[in-house]
Amino acid sequence: MTPAQLPLDLPHRTALGREDFLVAEANKAAVALIDRWPDWPGPVAFVSGPAGSGKTHLAEVWKTRSGACRIAAGALAGADLPAAVAHGAVLVEDIDTLPGEAERALFHLINLVKEEGASLLLTAKAGPAHLGIALPDLASRVRAAVTAELGSPDDLLLRAVLEKLFQDRQLPVPDAAMSYLATHMDRSIEAARRLVGEIDRAALAGKRRITVPLVAGVLKELHSSS
Repeated sequence: MTPAQLPLDLPHRTALGREDFLVAEANKAAVALIDRWPDWPGPVAFVSGPAGSGKTHLAEVWKTRSGACRIAAGALAGADLPAAVAHGAVLVEDIDTLPGEAERALFHLINLVKEEGASLLLTAKAGPAHLGIALPDLASRVRAAVTAELGSPDDLLLRAVLEKLFQDRQLPVPDAAMSYLATHMDRSIEAARRLVGEIDRAALAGKRRITVPLVAGVLKELHSSS
């Protein structure tokens, strides 16, 4: 018996350009906010949404466009904030993971951004009112940011994301397999990326076409391992 072909573990580039961000009802408000920069109503913007909704992609689009300096939420307390603001734009993601000792640093950063006429983009899973920030002045400044929410992908967006991911890998997928995936997979963009990668590996390893039985098997394996 000939052993199954072992797929080469070649990295697949994740496209992070604005033209690669698919727009649907679930994300159009957040996309519009990012597209509106630098003409924001205020210097601070806040994008929230669940894991897998596209926050990282959208933040990367804005970072590339604005030339922003990215600071990890956990690194704010020791960051050179004036140097970061000197870029004209600053990105701080996942501020729902902000440690308590970094709250004053974020408060100071927001004040610096306002003073210097810069821009600040914050992201988190929860909206500004649900972050549990202990410092009252910081909580009020975050709530004052212009906000937009990313929802979980709907069927139309999930299908479009799947189609694009398969096209990026030049993988032909029959409509029946695509429909099966869209109705049985976990409902997140990150899940779609992982799923397409695993389907690609399974098809290559077994020298098989992508069919409903193949994608059903991959889904079963992923669910059993999670």
